[in-house]
Amino acid sequence: MKKIFIHIVFFATIAVSAQKNIYEHRRFDALSEDHKVLAIIPFITNLDLDNEVDANELTKLARREGFAVQNALETYFSKRKKRKKFNVEFQNIEDTNALLSQNGIKYSDLDIYTTQQLCKFLKVDGIISGTLKLNILLSEGVPTDFSLLDYFSGDADYGRIGVKVSDGETGKLLWKYEKGITKKTGKNTTELIDKMMKMASRKFPYDKEKKRKNKN
Repeated sequence: MKKIFIHIVFFATIAVSAQKNIYEHRRFDALSEDHKVLAIIPFITNLDLDNEVDANELTKLARREGFAVQNALETYFSKRKKRKKFNVEFQNIEDTNALLSQNGIKYSDLDIYTTQQLCKFLKVDGIISGTLKLNILLSEGVPTDFSLLDYFSGDADYGRIGVKVSDGETGKLLWKYEKGITKKTGKNTTELIDKMMKMASRKFPYDKEKKRKNKN
């Protein structure tokens, strides 16, 4: 019984923490009323690795991590769409990346374009994007040698991730979720995204079930 209580408290704490890290625009419903398709673009990644890596290799590794998060998010939404009803569609990331390339937009240049410009190139209503700060290569998996104390204390900080949704017409930030990355966050990119989005799922603004409950 004591173990069950500890688990309940632990997960309740995670849920409260997740909600504190979530921002939603007060006029979200009005700004997103006509949204039909969102594009997930590669995340802007900043790597700070302990081992010595030359600039070119670091750029390649950062790019790989950014695309890994894009892929993990698409996987998450694809799986959840079978059980949940979203009031938007998500553009296939292969189409997204092809359109970016066709318009001469390189990964390294993503942050110099406005949301409105990207949405115009991609022919979507909004953008799911974000930033990733890492001191490990998350796509390769995190170290597994950690103690129980590390797990509950949240030690072994590997960085931080921020996921945001922006409106294509106004460029306004509509929704954002930030989370620190530790050993208990997930063992790789896919698990990280799956866990963090599950924590934020009740707050994800395009969830039809959430909107229906809010109206009642």
